[in-house]
Amino acid sequence: MAKDESRRTAQLAVDAHRDHDAAELFGITELCREFGISPRAIRFYEDKGLLAPRRVNGTRVYTRRDRARLALILRAKAIGSPLSEIKHYLDLYGTHGEGRVQQMKWVVARTDAAIKELEEKRAHIDATLAELRLINSTTRRQLEGRV
Repeated sequence: MAKDESRRTAQLAVDAHRDHDAAELFGITELCREFGISPRAIRFYEDKGLLAPRRVNGTRVYTRRDRARLALILRAKAIGSPLSEIKHYLDLYGTHGEGRVQQMKWVVARTDAAIKELEEKRAHIDATLAELRLINSTTRRQLEGRV
């Protein structure tokens, strides 16, 4: 019950401080629901310096920028990026997007490296599969000859 009251209070604080002429604001519950994550996960990203919500009467208030950063964090995590790389990428953006070109260059370099690594792994997997198929078929023929 106290948790529900706390959520209502937080939502009221967010709603009371929305500036309809400025960026849209979000409460932690809204973001959790939208992205299917827990408040603990969002607080973890805050602790790591990936998100920095405003505080209004002690309540976390997230901007559209925070929401976009959270989407990027989750997308980068989904493809296996470590938090240190995610933070580096987000920090490149700058306060007003002045680092967008640097971000794009970093993404190109990072994805080129990841693609190369995965293609090498695929080649190794293909070679291993071919070897296993050869062993399997050879062993099957030998087994059939003995039955």
